Amino acid sequence: MITVSQQTHRRFVLGAQGLWPGRRFAGEAGVAAALREMHALQLDPLNVAARSQDIALYGRVEGYVPELLRRVAYEQRGAFDYGGWLHLYPIETFRFWRPQMRAARSHAYVASFRAKHPGAMRSALRALRERGPLANREIEGNHVGEWNYRGRKDTAVALHLLWLLGEVMIADRTGFDRVYDLRERVLPREHDLPATRAASEAFFARHVVALHGLVPEKSWRTHWWKRAGREAARLRGAKTLARAIERGELARVRLEGSRNWWLTLPEWLPLLGELEADRVPLAWKPLGAGTEEEMTLLAPLEIATARGRAKPLFDFDYVWEVYKPAHQRRWGYYTLPILWGDRLAARLDPRMDREREVLQVQGFWREDGVRATPEFADALAAGLARFARMFGAKRVDVRAMPAKLRAHVRRRAAGLLG
Repeated sequence: MITVSQQTHRRFVLGAQGLWPGRRFAGEAGVAAALREMHALQLDPLNVAARSQDIALYGRVEGYVPELLRRVAYEQRGAFDYGGWLHLYPIETFRFWRPQMRAARSHAYVASFRAKHPGAMRSALRALRERGPLANREIEGNHVGEWNYRGRKDTAVALHLLWLLGEVMIADRTGFDRVYDLRERVLPREHDLPATRAASEAFFARHVVALHGLVPEKSWRTHWWKRAGREAARLRGAKTLARAIERGELARVRLEGSRNWWLTLPEWLPLLGELEADRVPLAWKPLGAGTEEEMTLLAPLEIATARGRAKPLFDFDYVWEVYKPAHQRRWGYYTLPILWGDRLAARLDPRMDREREVLQVQGFWREDGVRATPEFADALAAGLARFARMFGAKRVDVRAMPAKLRAHVRRRAAGLLG
C-alpha cells in the first residue's frame, strides 16, 4: 500500500494533467494528446487576455495557438462539447454519455418545453436536415415569452435541448458561437454505438478519478453522480465503487496527513512510486524548458486549481473574480495563478491589448516567502513572453510590478520577444 506525501500529491496532480515538470506535447498532434491526458477541458467564452481553454493548452503544448484547438476538435473530430459546465471531451468517450443523453428525455424541463413549444424541436431538426450546419441565429423561431439564457427563440432553446439529448452536436464554432448539425453528420461512425448503462457507469467510475488524479473515497460518489446521474448514485453508487476496487479498476492509497482512503488508477501506482522516490517519470520529461526555468500562467478553470482546489493542494487562496462586483475583488478581474516549479508562487491580472499588440500586466502579487530573485524574474519573463507570443503580441507591459522586478522582467521579455 502506497502512502503519498503532500509533495507527491501536488506533483502527481500537475503531472497527470500534463502541466509539470514542463510541456511534453507539441503542435497539432500534441493538442489531441493533451486532451486525452486531461480527460476534459472546460470551455468559457470570456476573452480578456485569452480564453480559459487556450490558457490551459498554452501551459501544456509547445507552439500552441488557438487555431490548433479548433482544427483538432471540429475539423478532425477529435473532441466534442457537452455538459452543463461546458467541456470538451475526447471523441472516443461520446458513447459513454449516450445513456445520460437518453435519460435527459424524461427531465421535467424537456417535457415542459415540448408541451409549450410542440413544434420547435421538429423545426430545428428540419432546418439542419435541409440546410446543413447552422447557428441558432440562422433558424427562424418564435419568441419564447420569458427570459432564457439559451436564447430568446423557441428554436434556439430547442437546439440546446437537442444537443443535451445527443440528437445534434456542435459541428464548429464561429468565434465562440455554436454551429450545430445532426449527430450522424458530425460524429464519426465508429463512435456512434451507445454504451450500455452498466458500461457507462463503470467508465465514469474511472473517469472522475482520472480527471482529478487522486480523489477522497468519501467524495467519489459526489463526483460520480454529476456524470452518471443522481439516481444512479443513490441506487448503485456504493456497489459500483466496490466493484471497481474489487476488479482492480481503481486502487486505494493513503495520503500523508489524511485519515481517509484516496482513490487513483492502478496503472498510476508506478508513477506515484517514482515521485515518492523524488524521480520524474520518464514519460513526463519536458520537451523544452521546465516550469522551474519558465513559469506557466494557469487557466482560471484549470482542473488542478479551480473551485477551491488550490487551497488544499498548494496552500494558495484562489477565486476567479470575474463574477464578483468590482468593489468585492481582492486581486483583479481576470487574475490567474502562476506555476513556478511545482508550486503556485504568484498571481497576475493580465489583459491583451490586441490593437497595440501588447500584453498588459494590470496587477501582480507574489506569495509570502517567495523572493524576487534573478531566477524568479527570468522564469517569469520567459512565461510571459510565451503567453504573449500565443497571440502575436510584440511587447509586455509590466508597469504594475515592483520597480526592481519590473526592470528585469521587461528587459528579459523584450529579448525573448525579439
